[in-house]
Amino acid sequence: MKMKKADKQPNIVFILSDDQGVWAMGCAGNREVRTPNLDRLAARGVRFDNFFCTSPVCSPARASLFTGRIPSQHGVHDWIREGSVGPDAIEYLAGQTAYTEVLADHGYVCGLSGKWHLGDSVKPQKGFTHWFVHQTGGSPYYNAPMIRDGKLYNEPAYVTDVITDDALQFIDDRVGAEDERPFYLSVHYSAPHSPWLNGNHPQSYLDQYADCPGESCPLDTPRHPWLIKTAPGEDNPLDNLRGYYASITAMDANIGRILDKLETHGLTDDTLIIFMSDNGFNFGHHGVFGKGNGTFPQNMYDTSIKVPALFSHTGRIPQNVVSEAMVSGYDFMPTLLDYVGLPNPAADSLPGHSFLPQLLGEVADERDNVVIYDEYGPVRMIRSKVWKYVHRYPYGPHELYDLVRDPQESVNLNDAPECRSQREAMKSQLEQWFVQYVDPAVDGVREPVSGYGQLAEAGVRGKGKQAYHDQE
Repeated sequence: MKMKKADKQPNIVFILSDDQGVWAMGCAGNREVRTPNLDRLAARGVRFDNFFCTSPVCSPARASLFTGRIPSQHGVHDWIREGSVGPDAIEYLAGQTAYTEVLADHGYVCGLSGKWHLGDSVKPQKGFTHWFVHQTGGSPYYNAPMIRDGKLYNEPAYVTDVITDDALQFIDDRVGAEDERPFYLSVHYSAPHSPWLNGNHPQSYLDQYADCPGESCPLDTPRHPWLIKTAPGEDNPLDNLRGYYASITAMDANIGRILDKLETHGLTDDTLIIFMSDNGFNFGHHGVFGKGNGTFPQNMYDTSIKVPALFSHTGRIPQNVVSEAMVSGYDFMPTLLDYVGLPNPAADSLPGHSFLPQLLGEVADERDNVVIYDEYGPVRMIRSKVWKYVHRYPYGPHELYDLVRDPQESVNLNDAPECRSQREAMKSQLEQWFVQYVDPAVDGVREPVSGYGQLAEAGVRGKGKQAYHDQE
């Protein structure tokens, strides 16, 4: 199947982890976690140091990656708790164009192995013809609830290995196929999402961290006053961090299997490889254990909204580059379609823009003054290179940080008289941007998002049903 690049569009392998902090890779400077294959991928491409998810929780962030829409456009405002399987399954992204549909319409064969978590998991969606997925979103790593060939079952083997096995079979099948269409493969791991202890990971990986002191994370930081129990790390932080790292190293070993498979088939030069996480994560950072819903009200700390992002394509993307460009998950769809030279049919209604020039190492003045926007229900954020403003509708509390003088976001300047003009300017810019892109039918500021999961469609789409789980 190996062909010259000039003969066809590149294959794409998109590897997505779950709840991985931007700090949780060796190539990002972490000396405790072992990620030799992610480091290998970073050395072969570009690592973005300022890549932001659109919402610091899994389902909304994933929906934005696929559709290029912000949560207040696609209507997924919290992690999907109900609607994945059974008679009341909900296709949360129905009628919304995903980039995989564009790829499929232009000849790509699209496969998904792993976590979907965007509703109606039994039904192949968005241009995918190969569909091996998790029934829900998170679960134990052994006996995970999976769906193969439309049938629900519990997978007895370690699910990180099984997801990889399926992905490798997809690649083998494409190599052996009679047609020469390019392929797109999503490999969505549940790692390193909890649980991390109680036999959830092979002992060989846990043993690698038996003596890990946990110095890479501020485990002893005083607990945040808004902390809620959406992740287990608070109760036994060091052992949980060791398990978290073990799950990452197990995933990394499987990513190595994918890289090796591509090399074995001679596909490395013909394949764009991407690694990313859906959202960030805190392991004691700011006194939080979890992500954006690690607190109530939800937080927008950089450790919650920054994600790992690696892009590699031998011969096209420069190698061993760390980019400081500020980019967002809503820029992902425009960039990917731009990369393969395909039209973006929804471009006029989407907030994102292609960062292809930054990816290719070219100068692009149009993104010099870029700012990033995030939302999680009624919590919204605007961030520049220097300032961050967080607004919580309707009553606050609000936050303003000088990221140059205070990169740890420890001093809230929202009420500082000398920062009034800065706060007002950012609030105005935030509101103008969201007015431009929000769909009033699913506007997040009207949604009582708890951080404990979404039960039904948002806003008027939900027809009056309770859309969010009550706080536990």
